Amino acid sequence: MRQPAYRKVVAASLALGGVLGPGLFAPGTARGAQRGEDRFVHNTRQLTFEGRRSGECYFSFDNNKLVFMSEREPGNPFCQILVLDFLTGDVNRISTGRGKTTCPFFQRDTGLIEFASTHLDPDFDAKCRAEYERREQGRTRRGAWDYDEYYDIFMARPDGTILERLTEARGYDAEGAFSPDGRRIVFCSMRDAYPPEKLTPDERVIFERQPEFFAEIYIMNADGSDQRRLTHWPGYDGGPFFTADGKRIVWRHFSDDGMLADVYTMTTDGLDRRRLTDFKSMSWAPYFHPSGEYCIFVSNKLGFHNFELFIVDALGRHEPVRVTHTQGFDGLPSFSWDGRKICWTSNHTDSGMSQLFLADWDHQAARAALAAAPVRDSAAAERE
Repeated sequence: MRQPAYRKVVAASLALGGVLGPGLFAPGTARGAQRGEDRFVHNTRQLTFEGRRSGECYFSFDNNKLVFMSEREPGNPFCQILVLDFLTGDVNRISTGRGKTTCPFFQRDTGLIEFASTHLDPDFDAKCRAEYERREQGRTRRGAWDYDEYYDIFMARPDGTILERLTEARGYDAEGAFSPDGRRIVFCSMRDAYPPEKLTPDERVIFERQPEFFAEIYIMNADGSDQRRLTHWPGYDGGPFFTADGKRIVWRHFSDDGMLADVYTMTTDGLDRRRLTDFKSMSWAPYFHPSGEYCIFVSNKLGFHNFELFIVDALGRHEPVRVTHTQGFDGLPSFSWDGRKICWTSNHTDSGMSQLFLADWDHQAARAALAAAPVRDSAAAERE
């Protein structure tokens, strides 16, 4: 059954070539040109305005749709998964409206969408009430993300029909993404920390303080079969995506204490690990350009609370190049599949809460900037 449609946000159509005119998403305004942000991005506009916050967006393979998460469901303080149709301007919820959701991604050709959800959590109503109470009292969360053990990965149609549950292991299963050919899904799982009673006393202490320490990268077939662990590395491993040719996986690895993170790639069997960044900060959310020549990521290299977008070449041979130049949060970027658009999450809004921004992307300027960037002293493509 078709889910409720939210307010239309697009007043014109998106051609297959991905041509969106400047000013299409009024009342959004351009940003960043006076700060040098127009080096790679042009015609930047705020794309979403509804709900308390929105973020983490990915294009369909025909570039006609965008899937994202947003907190706007009545009676639910957590994000749900929505699809924006550029051709009609409709925004439809595809998740159930219950539970927490995260990390949607389109499958090639079919238009099906995988995402993580806790809608089967029998204790969700209590968690919902607790979250509203927390907000009313002005209390802040212990951490930036909730690694809820009821997260599992599901497959759905764009009309919101849930087709199947792909993971059932106890523990956090989320952060999934399809391979470019649509045959496999790479994802993050904390299943090996469950039940916590099986952990050693020292591991139990870590789990209570820092559960994401036990997060690892897994891969499975698109139907959920043949689930295999790829990483065996102390510290959080998550946010994985396939590279543009489907031959490697790019992801973020956090240090044991969770204070530093860098971007790595590896083959799809978990071998040949290569380090792309060494900022001595939090560098995460990597996403490859369809050309395969470079990936974009977010880092707080310039200040603990200032997250900016950077690009780095596919082998990490050159120093990364800065993309955004606006104090605050710019993160969770993705490219359209023709490589001409970029969409990301930013809190540079009237409310100060995160929403989606869309811009034209200058691929040739990015290539030139990376070629001219200094060679890394620490040897490119560092192997661990």
